[in-house]
Amino acid sequence: MALDEPKDSDDVFETDGYSFIIDKELMGKAQPVTVDLSYMGFQVHSSLELGGGGCGSSCSSGSCGQ
Repeated sequence: MALDEPKDSDDVFETDGYSFIIDKELMGKAQPVTVDLSYMGFQVHSSLELGGGGCGSSCSSGSCGQ
């Protein structure tokens, strides 16, 4: 997530005083997309599976961002 201004190629969703912007093409691939607010911050969930390079699949080992 990042701060951004909407473009013509984006969908904008407003809820509870927040505006969420997502690229229309990405939305088509990722839907359904949900954004939850927890005590740790925003959590974004979608139908896309993340993984691969970096720490995409190794964070459970405790080696990411620590």
